[in-house]
Amino acid sequence: EAASPVRQKSPSQSKSTLESSFSMIHEVQGDILATSAQAVAHGIGPNDDFDKGLALALREKWPALAKDYRHYAHQVHPKSGEFWTWGGVGGVRIYNLLTQDGSFDHGAKSGRATLANVNHCLRRLRHDLLKEKIRSLALPRLATGVGGLDWKDVRPLIQTHLGDLSLPVFVYTTYHPGVVAVEPGA
Repeated sequence: EAASPVRQKSPSQSKSTLESSFSMIHEVQGDILATSAQAVAHGIGPNDDFDKGLALALREKWPALAKDYRHYAHQVHPKSGEFWTWGGVGGVRIYNLLTQDGSFDHGAKSGRATLANVNHCLRRLRHDLLKEKIRSLALPRLATGVGGLDWKDVRPLIQTHLGDLSLPVFVYTTYHPGVVAVEPGA
C-alpha cells in the first residue's frame, strides 16, 4: 500500500513544534508566474473579469484561462467558497479559488473576500490536491490583495488546511517581477 500523502504528527508535540518541524509550507519571494510548482492557486470572485492583481497576470500569460472561466461561470454560476480548476498547455494547473463574494446581476463586480470563503476554498483545495496527487503548489498571500483580507487572519487558515500535507506549498509573500524564487523541495 502506498504511503499516506499526509504527514503524521505525534500528539505529544506542541503546535509551534508541529508548524516548524512538519510544515511543508515555505514563504518565498519572487514572481509566482515563474514557479516550478505543478499547480498555482489564487483567489477570484464568482463573476471575476480577471482584470486585477494576480488574476490579470494569469490572464495575460494564459488568455484561454479567463475565456474558459467566463464560459464556465455563465453556464454554472459558481458560488463563493468553491473553486474551478483550469489546465493549460504544458500541464499547468490553476486553482481558481472563489474567495470573494459576487453576484451575476448585470454589471455586478466581485466583492471582498471573506474568511469563511477562504476557509471553504482551502478545505476543498486540500481534498483535490490529495485526490489528484498534486506534487507541489504555489499561491500568493491569498485574498489579501484585491480580496482585502489581512494576512495575519489568512495565514493560519493556510497552515491549518495545507500545513500537514507532504507536498511543498510555496506562499509568495513578496512579489518581485521576473525573479525566480528559491523553492525548497521543488
